[in-house]
Amino acid sequence: MTDIIKRVVIENVTPNVDGGRFPARRVVNDTVVVTADIFVDGHDRLSARLLHRKAGANHWEKTPMQPQVNDLWQAVFIPCELGIYEYTVTAWIDRFETWRSQIEKKIDDDQAVAVELMEGAAMVTEAAGRAQNEDAEQLHLLAGRLLSEEAVEQPTAFVQDTTLSLLMARYPDTGTQIDYPKILPLRIEPHKALYSTWYEMFPRSCADTDPPSHGTFKDCIKRLPYIAGMGFDVLYLPPIHPIGPSHRKGKNNAILAGPGDPGSPWAIGSKEGGHKDIHPELGTLADFRDLLAKAREYGIDIALDMAFQCSPDHPYVSDHPEWFHSRPDGTIQYAENPPKKYQDIYPFAFDCAHYDSLGRELLDVVQYWIDQGVRIFRVDNPHTKPLRFWEWLIAACKEQNPEIIFLAEAFTRPKTMYRLAKGGFTQSYTYFTWRNLKWEIQNYFDTLTRTSVKDFFWPNLWPNTPDILPEFLQLGGRPAFILRLMLAATLSSSYGIYGPAFELCVNKPLPPNGEAYGEEYMDSEKFEIAHWDLNASHTIRPFITRINRIRRENPALQQTRNLIFHPVDKEEMLCFSKYTDDFSNIIFVAANLDPHHAHSAWVRLPFEEMGIPIEKSFQMHDLVSDARYLWHEDYNFLEIDPQVVPVQVFRIRRRMRTENDFDYFM
Repeated sequence: MTDIIKRVVIENVTPNVDGGRFPARRVVNDTVVVTADIFVDGHDRLSARLLHRKAGANHWEKTPMQPQVNDLWQAVFIPCELGIYEYTVTAWIDRFETWRSQIEKKIDDDQAVAVELMEGAAMVTEAAGRAQNEDAEQLHLLAGRLLSEEAVEQPTAFVQDTTLSLLMARYPDTGTQIDYPKILPLRIEPHKALYSTWYEMFPRSCADTDPPSHGTFKDCIKRLPYIAGMGFDVLYLPPIHPIGPSHRKGKNNAILAGPGDPGSPWAIGSKEGGHKDIHPELGTLADFRDLLAKAREYGIDIALDMAFQCSPDHPYVSDHPEWFHSRPDGTIQYAENPPKKYQDIYPFAFDCAHYDSLGRELLDVVQYWIDQGVRIFRVDNPHTKPLRFWEWLIAACKEQNPEIIFLAEAFTRPKTMYRLAKGGFTQSYTYFTWRNLKWEIQNYFDTLTRTSVKDFFWPNLWPNTPDILPEFLQLGGRPAFILRLMLAATLSSSYGIYGPAFELCVNKPLPPNGEAYGEEYMDSEKFEIAHWDLNASHTIRPFITRINRIRRENPALQQTRNLIFHPVDKEEMLCFSKYTDDFSNIIFVAANLDPHHAHSAWVRLPFEEMGIPIEKSFQMHDLVSDARYLWHEDYNFLEIDPQVVPVQVFRIRRRMRTENDFDYFM
């Protein structure tokens, strides 16, 4: 029967990932909004608090929660350190506020309230017993005033006394307090976890020679001004380790390698070493450290590929055969995805009896590169390894280095992708690569930004990768590359491209044995060294530079959860906006999803929700072309020719003065 008198109910605390099994995620100095449904039977008034602290702290910080609508309560806090925070909610029947609401109604009805004032004075006296020093004295004084003749004759001023309200809130009667039964975790990430701009390139193709020779880390350093000039702040390198000669793949994934074929960087390991070693033709460990240092001078972090697999020549194969699957004929099982065979790759046997030693070694691999100065890792195919393994490894890394970022290269089923994110992956590749129609894009990004998925899954959008040349890019020509670039850069706060193939609009696929074209690049860099003409006339480098500058200058584009789609009367046209919490920065994007034909449409924007009075004109500043337009009503006309530029990115500039100062806009 004891639980029956616990009248307050606390439900649906958010953010909340699987009931607290996994942490929700925010970035340092972000405003964390916590909400809860809090209610009670009858008409009693409630009070509630948000309790929050850095994990391991002894004391809670307490923030009053405010009622919103329909029993929803809300409070915010701002975490200022990386790592894990904790939060929960507590609530109680506020006897004093209940008393005050009731007595005010009686006063308004001209009822006698002498007895009610006595009840209030008793509650204030009780609060004085919980208070100390001057506050206790003040509360005793206020209790006495409630019992005065003056209070009986003119009760309103005494009941609504501001000092009384503040002190009673400071020393509440929490005898009916109910605590939410769970303490919820929150992981605080570095800002780059939310807002980052990635560029992928193969170091071995960086030598400025024709015919191409094997590039080095020193050649990568020479390429840094080019990458930084386009506005990228993460340079992702495919595996930099020794490549095994056994079963080495040739050009265009040929089963047999020809003379001088360098092999796939993902076939890791040879007599020169394994995952803790560097391919000798790239340079030395000192050269790699020099690349890290020089990149940071340009504001660029190096992201290292982490592929947990081996070539047949990896030292692990001879030193630890127990870490691999053995076949009945005594050979080690190579990777397969029938009918495809990858004889140059041996996967680890995570279900082996020696899992503990294997896991410790792989953790040591990651820690080794952290010790060299790497802070960002792109993990190859994490969905093909145990999910709980990643949860353990990432937690171990972040315990000592909470600033580490892990990007999951997992093109797999949604629930598996979500579980990887819940288990610690900071960012994830997405299905954006194949979402081309308006309804596909809207439905997909509504899921990522309007549901609970937003609390743990942070998308990193890639219009291409070395493995994926989408059909849209194959058939859409240069406008398709510009369109997909600008969508990736504005729909999400993190995106990346595989270059120089992307900025040079390389769109020739490998014909798969006479069938329909697939998504593999012809003459793929995965299997050969390439030479790139970075100054080719058809490059879209200027567009990339422009859109990345727009991202840097507009905070609204440095978030993803603030994405809102808008109605438009044409299926080929996609319109959406992003804005900061205070509406000081409002971005509106209009895209023609057809790379071949011009289209026009009418679009409606919720200007009043953006703090823009619809009866006044305002300026639409196209940040791509620098053109400026005046819009006047909630419906406005758009026309976009993809042969000019397929996307318009507007900053909405609200009018600040009258028509006498017509040209002045904020």
